[in-house]
Amino acid sequence: MTATDPSLTALAQGWCALSLLHGRIETHIERALQAGHGLSVREYSLLDVLSRQHDGDGGHLQMKQVADAVVLSQSATTRLVTRLEDRGLLERYLCPTDRRGIYTNVTEAGLALLTKARPTNDAALREALDEAATRRELAPLVRVVESLNVPA
Repeated sequence: MTATDPSLTALAQGWCALSLLHGRIETHIERALQAGHGLSVREYSLLDVLSRQHDGDGGHLQMKQVADAVVLSQSATTRLVTRLEDRGLLERYLCPTDRRGIYTNVTEAGLALLTKARPTNDAALREALDEAATRRELAPLVRVVESLNVPA
């Protein structure tokens, strides 16, 4: 295999298209969430992930699980949690069965903001995908995204 191997070139082009699609979507959603709700994409994602916790087995996420879900390092996730906690949107508490564990919950104010921001996020995502679908190099990726049925 050489650097000019057609399969490597196609693979690189596919990666570039995927990266371009992701960047366009994230930028579009970021602008909409910032303008409408004062939230970044990462803040919205964190609130969304944490709002899906429940009291059953495995219902509360450890910080590593939260970091994986929002695609950030643990330290960046901790800083993000702290910022949202300072805004009154999240609260931390000790795990009742393991005093070393710390959980994070969305506050009532956080849930209210998330409820208001969710339609904005969804509409911005739809708009970004519709715009990307008009571009020849992105249309196949949009179709794949739209065909996915991944549980939240």
